Amino acid sequence: MFKIFTYIFAAILLFVINVKNVSAQELVAGESAKLKVNSEETEFDFRVSNLKNFLEKHNSPLVEYADEFVNSADTYGIDYRLVPAISGVESTFGKHIPYKSYNAYGWANGEYKFTSWENSIDHVSKTLKLKYIDRGAPSIAKIARRYAPPSTTWGRNVGFFMTKIDSLPLTFDI
Repeated sequence: MFKIFTYIFAAILLFVINVKNVSAQELVAGESAKLKVNSEETEFDFRVSNLKNFLEKHNSPLVEYADEFVNSADTYGIDYRLVPAISGVESTFGKHIPYKSYNAYGWANGEYKFTSWENSIDHVSKTLKLKYIDRGAPSIAKIARRYAPPSTTWGRNVGFFMTKIDSLPLTFDI
């Protein structure tokens, strides 16, 4: 029985490869979980889709910036859900911010004004990596002690939103 299954599986695999004329390299997802769909460099990133869908459900003005969150997270090596989750805790995903501040993160107690959503996403992502994670705060709980003292619920709420964005295991300890 196992031998028959092996032959059938090999035949199907050869048929699929020959019919679609794709290379083995195109069948493997890269480190960033981007799957190459065809030789025309079309890529789909489930993280952008997950985040966009999540932000749409919350009627967030940040919906159109889902790719910015993912790109900044990849650039700085942080979980793509962290900065959007912080925006959920601090401003209901960008809906309640100081006028024209683009500050959905409670940055500098809400007093800081960014020049654009892209600028705010990049700045917060970079600063979380360089001044929090790389300086001894590698968990949500440790980030919370510096980011939102004396709150005892901030870290738990950020973790909650991260798991709602995507049920992947958290890359931080809560």
